[in-house]
Amino acid sequence: MFRINTLLKLALTLLAFALSAFLLSNGFPPSNNRNTPAAVPEAHPEHFLSAPSDASSSSIKDIETLKRRVSALEKRQFPTVARLDWRQRKRILITGGAGFVGSHLADALLRAGHTVDQIYHLASPASPPNYQLNPVKTLKTNLVGTINMLGLAKRTRARLLLASTSEVYGDPEKHPQSEDYWGNVNPIGPRSCYDEGKRAAEALCYAYKRRSNVDIRVARIFNTYGPRMQMNDGRVVSNFILQALRGQPLTVYGEGDQTRSFQFVTDLVSGLIALMASNYSQPVNLGNPDEHTIGEFARTVLSLANSSAPVHRLQPAKDDPHRRKPDISVAKRELAWQPTVLLRDGLLQTIHYFRHRLSVDEKPQNEL
Repeated sequence: MFRINTLLKLALTLLAFALSAFLLSNGFPPSNNRNTPAAVPEAHPEHFLSAPSDASSSSIKDIETLKRRVSALEKRQFPTVARLDWRQRKRILITGGAGFVGSHLADALLRAGHTVDQIYHLASPASPPNYQLNPVKTLKTNLVGTINMLGLAKRTRARLLLASTSEVYGDPEKHPQSEDYWGNVNPIGPRSCYDEGKRAAEALCYAYKRRSNVDIRVARIFNTYGPRMQMNDGRVVSNFILQALRGQPLTVYGEGDQTRSFQFVTDLVSGLIALMASNYSQPVNLGNPDEHTIGEFARTVLSLANSSAPVHRLQPAKDDPHRRKPDISVAKRELAWQPTVLLRDGLLQTIHYFRHRLSVDEKPQNEL
């Protein structure tokens, strides 16, 4: 709470300077009497956050949004941190720890009491609009970032877990997809920066393992959803929930007969921790084998969100996989792991989170 209050005071100070500059640039000069300074009212936070009547509406909206988000952050419940004996405690590095999956993983490890004996390498753009907008940065993150983390693991003798993806299978010709399937990937298509970036990252891991005996684990992660997803990340779960809650048409690409499997984020986190703790060093699929068509999934979201929004069909996306379903036999055998959260239960939690986020961003301050 002390840190949040400090950040709030800093934000208010910066806003004060910004508003002062605005007043000066709009015809409110300081007093010309150098001996008698102009009377200045006492500075209160609410004074600075009350924009002048002629300020732009966008500036007022930005200030109100900042106030709502700080207020919501102050009310957030953080996980209880366990205190392990030093002989049990591990130092764990998570790249991408502020992201969707990484933040849940960090919570779980803090609860377990761990404080770099292990490296979870999760840092990478994963939203199709984002990685297609920045294909070079996406490739650099997956190549240079992975090389850096493997170098760190080599120097510190730490175990590294790479968060890979089901996208290494491309538009699969084998169904369901098992770890021994090499995939069907377009190496120069619009999705290739992510697909090939992850395939190259896997190749780097096993090159370091063979050459330098680096202890590595590789998780091939299938579609994952849950609280803390970015609402505008362009993936099907966040798209459908946000559109349903706003009463906007749900955008389905193609006929909606393409399939996906959806795992809840807590299931994925338990799988990642089990893989890190295991002695199995080959790639492992982590996903929910329950398969749903996109059309069926859209109807489920509309029902759970109590929304009457229509469905709008668009042209199919290029290189969009037609079927996607993990074979999790290896995870069951080697990790004693399988997902436990039902799609309905996970979606209800995610819809509740999205509703709360929308209320924080759109509700007036005096209603919080």
